[in-house]
Amino acid sequence: MYFLGLDVGSSSLKIALIESSSGKSVTVVQEPKEEMSMYAAQAGWAEQDPNVWWQHACNGIKRIIKEHSVDPDLIKGIGISYQMHGLVLVDKHGEPLRKSIIWCDSRAVDIGNEAYANMGVDFCNTHLLNSPANFTASKLKWVKEHEPSIFKDIDKFMLPGDFISYKLSGSINTTLSGLSEGVFWDFKKDAISEELLNFYGLPKDLVPEIVPTFGKQAFVDQSGATQTGLAIGTPILYRAGDQPNNALSLNVFNPGEVAATGGTSGVMYAVTDNLSVKECDKVNNFAHVNYEEGQKQRIGKLLCINGAGIQYRWLMNNLSVSSYDEMNQLAVAIPVGADGVTVIPFGNGAERMLKNKDVGTRIVHLNLNRHNKAHLCRAALEGIAFSFVYGFEIMQQDGIVPKVIRAGNDNLFRSEIFSNTIATLLGQEIEIYNTTGAIGAARACALKDGDYNAFNTYMKNDHVMTYMPLKDKTAYQTAYDNWKKELSLILNK
Repeated sequence: MYFLGLDVGSSSLKIALIESSSGKSVTVVQEPKEEMSMYAAQAGWAEQDPNVWWQHACNGIKRIIKEHSVDPDLIKGIGISYQMHGLVLVDKHGEPLRKSIIWCDSRAVDIGNEAYANMGVDFCNTHLLNSPANFTASKLKWVKEHEPSIFKDIDKFMLPGDFISYKLSGSINTTLSGLSEGVFWDFKKDAISEELLNFYGLPKDLVPEIVPTFGKQAFVDQSGATQTGLAIGTPILYRAGDQPNNALSLNVFNPGEVAATGGTSGVMYAVTDNLSVKECDKVNNFAHVNYEEGQKQRIGKLLCINGAGIQYRWLMNNLSVSSYDEMNQLAVAIPVGADGVTVIPFGNGAERMLKNKDVGTRIVHLNLNRHNKAHLCRAALEGIAFSFVYGFEIMQQDGIVPKVIRAGNDNLFRSEIFSNTIATLLGQEIEIYNTTGAIGAARACALKDGDYNAFNTYMKNDHVMTYMPLKDKTAYQTAYDNWKKELSLILNK
């Protein structure tokens, strides 16, 4: 028996097939092999065609079934992870009315900021746990203001994962966690926010039916089966945004458990059971996958660092080195602190944890007579690690007390310098696991009965290593303090 997991990203879709009894990965495929394109008719816009996502999902599922000679009747559940904060609009026939406005599109920032001020900072913080900012609700308001002919034809809005579920099943629905990431959920009332809908002038009947995050959400229909090769009646058992799903993939469900991601951008995602929003201008707060309406409050605090892996990739492309491994080897030869060279790695746009300031990448204290590319590699790894520590200190000010940090075995966390720097400065071990979002979404199908301990069984063979805090942190603390001084000088200009 098998479970199928789909991870709908903005660059590609990954589809995983796992054994349902053991959680062991059978295969993971990517569609397309090259990155998907984005449409940007104006600066700051980012759109994708949801039907293109669907076509790649179909291609990937059919590949798995054919290449592994899988009997579709043996696939007993489907889990879906997806890029957060996107907006898909369909008419009464279920056809998309326009391209999806995706997560990195910034056209609705001013709309969200105005709502934050006029609805009231206190109301937004205590009820929505966020500013409406540039989230899905604000994007829908943008369509209402700027594309009224499209708005009047909307039957339902959806998040990207909701659309894939709909194409598989013909059923339009969403989840509580999905609505919270769109800032449609009132945590104080544990209901859809009537105040937000009224302020934006959005009819409540645009909101899809709400189904549980785990359990039988919908079933593959004739159309979905024909296009994918799946069996009619295969249940969709799970759906969540990519960051909550990454946390789930790393067995992060309970207060004090933290998931870290070191990709192009970096993420620290911590689970808590309190509704504190002391730092909500820097940290986002959403319902975690195991949030239970009226019962168990599990909030995922999400801190995103745009300037993470992209900084290291830029260096690799511009230093005449062939791989990250080569860069890591160069960096190991340089002592902690990189002989004074400091990299402020925020060259990938505005950083929310810096109150949306765009400070760019800065390389300071570079001595052309003494320093070389090895110093740059060390300083970049340390600078990115320092940004994770800096961000996590913000989360600690908002009540997060870490019990365990878990991360996937991706490029940054393969570096001892990067991982040891974070572990040592935070005084917290970091467990590394060999898993992915698509595998996690597939494994989540087993949680339909609320047994979150199933992940302990699934992950026992995934553990790669654990980075322990070094006993002597003096050199690391000195380098970090110097880094913070340089950042402070930039922020206070």
